[in-house]
Amino acid sequence: MLKAIIVEDEYLAREELAYLVGQHSTIEIVASFEDGLEAFKYLQDHEVDVVFLDIQIPSIDGLLLAKNLHKSSHPPHIVFVTAYKEFAVEAFELEAFDYILKPYNEPRIINLLQKLEHAGKSQPGQGEVSSPHNRTVNLVKGERIIVTPCEQIYYAEADEKLTYVYTRTDRYVMTMTISEFVSRLPAEGFFRCHRSYCVNINKVREIVPWFNSTYLIRLHDLPFEVPVSRSNIKAFRQLMRL
Repeated sequence: MLKAIIVEDEYLAREELAYLVGQHSTIEIVASFEDGLEAFKYLQDHEVDVVFLDIQIPSIDGLLLAKNLHKSSHPPHIVFVTAYKEFAVEAFELEAFDYILKPYNEPRIINLLQKLEHAGKSQPGQGEVSSPHNRTVNLVKGERIIVTPCEQIYYAEADEKLTYVYTRTDRYVMTMTISEFVSRLPAEGFFRCHRSYCVNINKVREIVPWFNSTYLIRLHDLPFEVPVSRSNIKAFRQLMRL
């Protein structure tokens, strides 16, 4: 069973969230706080799996608290709950699990709770190293943060300091370099085939010879062709057993 705390200075919002969590999940709310500093002190001595965190709270605001929690050896999943849309990008940069707007939308909360419980079941057992970035990655769609299984990503494309990430049905714009984005992906499933491209090896449908002894990669479901640069040809051939 996952353990969680709520950090929210509005009594009614705190009670409503606790009720929804209790009604629609097996997640246990072990404590609630109105104050960011009190929550931080509690978390020094108690380990939890999830922190439902408002952003505008007394003493330490939610973003600062999240930054501190992110540095811990076993950081909890952070779910921001706020009435303000404008903090979504900052929340994403802190690798928040999700970003929920108030007033609460019950179907949205139910979906979040299901994702949290699924993530909890995927946690490695004792003695294994937890590596959440090898399972999911946070993608931004407008003001929403989409927790996406890595296997759903087909390829990523660099555009200066932005990175475009493609799934079968969507394109996401990430405010980071492609090198930074690739560092969040599992090394065994993705290949940096070009300085501007990274491809999911499991989505490769066809390898087409191209000029200067290079290749184009054609993917399942998508019409785009991903180039392999000359500097990466040797590694690509070894990886694909060519």
